[in-house]
Amino acid sequence: MSDESPVTPNPWSQWRSATPARLALGRAGSGMPTDETLRFGWAHAMARDAIHAALDVDALAAALTAQRWEVARARSRAADRTEYLRRPDLGRQLDEDDATRLLAERRYGCDVCVVIGDGLSSLAVARHAVPLLAALRPQLPADTRFAPVVVATQARVALADEVGELFGAALSVMLIGERPGLSSPDSLGIYLTHTPKRGRHDAERNCISNVRPEGLSSEAAAFKLAWLMRESLRKGLTGVGLKDESDLAVLEQREARAPGLPGSKAFPDQ
Repeated sequence: MSDESPVTPNPWSQWRSATPARLALGRAGSGMPTDETLRFGWAHAMARDAIHAALDVDALAAALTAQRWEVARARSRAADRTEYLRRPDLGRQLDEDDATRLLAERRYGCDVCVVIGDGLSSLAVARHAVPLLAALRPQLPADTRFAPVVVATQARVALADEVGELFGAALSVMLIGERPGLSSPDSLGIYLTHTPKRGRHDAERNCISNVRPEGLSSEAAAFKLAWLMRESLRKGLTGVGLKDESDLAVLEQREARAPGLPGSKAFPDQ
């Protein structure tokens, strides 16, 4: 009796182990194999759940408070998830009552206003927002003045413009769940805007994308963000005029720490 397997090995297996991309799916007759059909269904369900699942604001606020962040809450003018998905414009505007309340809590002269928005993936926010802020704070000057961290629901990126304007912040930082992909339902995005105010457009922002263990780690993202924040406050701008040269800073720090030694590390790998 032959010990040879009747199943022909898939020559793409080694390539597929190196990437989550959907490649070399194979076929069964005129359709996909059953296991690939099931994997696609699972990935699609994860993406849909990430969009529709409600953010646990209480748990997030408790975790931030434990890190000694002052926390405020807000919501956009989108009444529910259905309206949020159908009316992006409402997700960019603060609820009127919340706007009045935040204005009453205004901190004059604050440097940074951090807004955490559920966006299109509450899963991303729940998993990565707290570790990111924990990694960020030690990399900023000790005298950095923060407004309360605002946890916002049914939020779009531009909501941070209005929040930052209400607090009179020099800089707004929006942490928000990005649109899920079939292999990335928990991707967090970061948007940085100098002198935030209503009417800012995307060319006036800097973006750090795909913050997740399989993409950009929280530590590496925090380093990039801290570098951009320091440069933004120094130059008085964000957007197309502010280039991300944080990788050069990494190389300079490594060289200063151990000249000529390629293995020396001052910061996490980017």
